[in-house]
Amino acid sequence: MSQHDNSLEALAKPVQLLEDVPQSDSSGLAAKDSQFWLVLGALLVSVFLAQLESYSVSTALPTIVTELHSNQFVWVATAYGLASTALLPLSGGIAEIFGRRPIVLASLVLFALGSALGGAAQSMNMLIAARTIQGSGAGGIFTLSQIILSDMVTLKERGTYSGLFGLTWALGGGIGPLVGGALAQPSRWRWLFYLNIPIAGLAFLLVLLFLRLPTPVGTLKEKMARIDWIGNFIIIGATCACVIGLTWGGVVYPWKSAQVLIPICLGFAGLIMFFLFESLWCQTPLVPWNLLSNRTSLSGYIQISLGAFINISILYYMPVYYQACKDTSPTASGVDLFGLSFSTAPFSIFAGLSVRATKRYRPQLWFAWCCMLLGLGLLTTVDENTAQAKSIGYQVIIGIGVGIVFSGTYFPVLAPLPVTSNAYALSFFVFVRTLAQVWAVTIEGAVLQNELQKRTPLTLFQGTQSAQSTDIAYSIIPLIPQLPPLTKAVVRQAFAVSLVMLWKILIVVAGIGLLSSLLMRGLPLHSQKDEKWALQERQSAGGREDGEDVEADRE
Repeated sequence: MSQHDNSLEALAKPVQLLEDVPQSDSSGLAAKDSQFWLVLGALLVSVFLAQLESYSVSTALPTIVTELHSNQFVWVATAYGLASTALLPLSGGIAEIFGRRPIVLASLVLFALGSALGGAAQSMNMLIAARTIQGSGAGGIFTLSQIILSDMVTLKERGTYSGLFGLTWALGGGIGPLVGGALAQPSRWRWLFYLNIPIAGLAFLLVLLFLRLPTPVGTLKEKMARIDWIGNFIIIGATCACVIGLTWGGVVYPWKSAQVLIPICLGFAGLIMFFLFESLWCQTPLVPWNLLSNRTSLSGYIQISLGAFINISILYYMPVYYQACKDTSPTASGVDLFGLSFSTAPFSIFAGLSVRATKRYRPQLWFAWCCMLLGLGLLTTVDENTAQAKSIGYQVIIGIGVGIVFSGTYFPVLAPLPVTSNAYALSFFVFVRTLAQVWAVTIEGAVLQNELQKRTPLTLFQGTQSAQSTDIAYSIIPLIPQLPPLTKAVVRQAFAVSLVMLWKILIVVAGIGLLSSLLMRGLPLHSQKDEKWALQERQSAGGREDGEDVEADRE
């Protein structure tokens, strides 16, 4: 058996926790040269673009749908999320087989190509196809940016840089709805896509010139044989089925219909089958069992999924409160979300810096969950007459917790694992975070619609949407300003009370997050990198140029 086969076999087996392995006591950050900062800048710009696109297009959808003369608006957002989510596990695996740089470059090309096609779309079908291409590139960008960062810095150093990625993530999510609103005009919406192209091109150029990582050896045939084709087929199919069922539920078809229940059931069965296959039969698994076989990593995965669930729920449904209860415009309601977005960003950085300074991650995460519980508890006191300043202030408290969780959960995930598991661990990390967001929007949306049906006058449904549709909230909101005063008061109260039910569900989610955080062990942070993927200088004495075989280091 070759060295390479031995390494794969070791990766697939449960690994000795690193609390039992001596750790280097080296401290302090290694000096970073201009090459490092240029690569980091390219990764941050790429993540910002992909995150911005996730949130900006949805704001401009009414304008886009009108101009393209189609009502297939659901698939514009779904195609992007579906492609980016389904391909996440694959991107980590092929980055390990083909190398980091080719995959991140391919992801940037796909993102730019999808942007160009989206801007030029003359029909809704063309736009949906463009968003699918764009989403597949975005999934690779999200995963590879984290993997490459882990190649360039040790876990002990990672705190600062995780904070920068958290800041970028928060800014993209916060600014996205404003950009979409500003460009939500006929023909102008195309610039939502076109503006991505030169920026993605700059990121591509920086990665091409300065990201000089080794390329694994082997022929194309040998590398293709190492891909977990069965596992990829199962996880992509299961993810697609779940997302399609959740997206159609109550919007395209009733929740109890076969068109919704069958995809969701197949998706659940597929996810279970995927984990069984990966743990029992697969020789080169996408998700090695050691990622989930220790309680610290498992806790980290649970926490990031629950944190993402809470974050996306607030981002989607707080604007509903402002538009329905405060008569704000879509753009103004995006501004009112700044309490969440711009508290998340600085505390993302704070979490990373504090982990770097203290070499501990548990206290920060415990504090984060307590903040979210407090903020969500206060949010349940908000009614239709509450001053906007209070609701924005409560967002700040929630945002503190979200920022820390987004930046801090990398550490319990990676601390128990060898650095050779980084690519697989981080691709699965991004996958569970993204999939949790899909579930959150759908579950919270269904609860909101059910609550509104109980409390809203049935006469409002006439001429808008069926009472079985989960689009009731968005059908009623435009009508509220023109309602008679007494009816308007009833509807505003109905929205406020219905949204409180959502916040109560999020309190339960945050409580589970706090309990899951108690599973973590306080493990030392790695002070070493995976030398197989060490960043190479462009040219150095005694060094080698990028692209030479990794095996040369091993012989």
